[in-house]
Amino acid sequence: MSRPLPRRLLALLALLCLALPLTSCSVKRWAVRSVANTLTGGVDVYGTDDDPELVRDALPFGLKTMESLLALAPDHEGLLLTLCKGFTQYSYAFVQSEGDLLASSNYARASRMHERALKLYLRARGYGLRGLERRNPGISTALQLDPVKAAARIQPRDLPMLYWTAASWGSAISLGKDQPALLADLPAIRALMERGLALDEGYEGGAIHEALILLDALPEAMGGSEARARAHFERAVALSHDTKASPYVTLATTVSVLKQDRKEFETLLNRALEFDPDRDPAQRLVTIVLQRKARALLEHEDEFFFDEAAPPDTTQTQEK
Repeated sequence: MSRPLPRRLLALLALLCLALPLTSCSVKRWAVRSVANTLTGGVDVYGTDDDPELVRDALPFGLKTMESLLALAPDHEGLLLTLCKGFTQYSYAFVQSEGDLLASSNYARASRMHERALKLYLRARGYGLRGLERRNPGISTALQLDPVKAAARIQPRDLPMLYWTAASWGSAISLGKDQPALLADLPAIRALMERGLALDEGYEGGAIHEALILLDALPEAMGGSEARARAHFERAVALSHDTKASPYVTLATTVSVLKQDRKEFETLLNRALEFDPDRDPAQRLVTIVLQRKARALLEHEDEFFFDEAAPPDTTQTQEK
């Protein structure tokens, strides 16, 4: 007959049994956070890719995977930032852009694409605001009440979250100009962007100035200003050392179209086509996507301008 277990050992086993469920939960949380850290802290394999179709097909799965992880680790800053950035970029590159080019030829489909893009931007904004709330509790509400004071609370460590939140929010407004609830958010977006400039004007090679081109390209009645938009364009080009195609495409599709300046539209987009995507591997994918958009815009430019394109000069001068 076996000897009974000592009381101390029995007590220890009882404690271990009680601790097992807690340990299991802790291990699960650790595993989720480890995977999340790996997914959000590694090399950007999307930005350096040269195959937009591959990225377009892969991104939804990647974003949904991160949403699943976020459900288990709802305060993970890396996931919140990556989801805000990812949904904003996916919507712009592969949803809104398609809708833009279909606006005249297939209005119904273009409207559906724009509606979907708007929803994706708002989803991105939601993740961004959650990220800002982590170190700035109550800022979502404060941005509605006193935008400038609320934005002033944001510190440099939250600049990426600030930028992508404002970028997604501003992109949503650009598609929802007919929605009063969104237009009411313009002061909040501008306050975030101005705070971003104060924290680091050169962030991501002038990315904040580039975003402000879009904001200031709105009609004057909505707070826009052509002069400010052009000033932001010049500053974005200067801060990036003229290595990015994006400011040219942004100005062409906003101010040039609004002013019905076909010549400027063509000049800006042709300049965007001159950039070598391989010169900066980190910008390879965005450059390829923007150049595809630039070519498509040039092919469909008659849909954006009311004037008639000048006919080609067929006269030939012959020397006698």
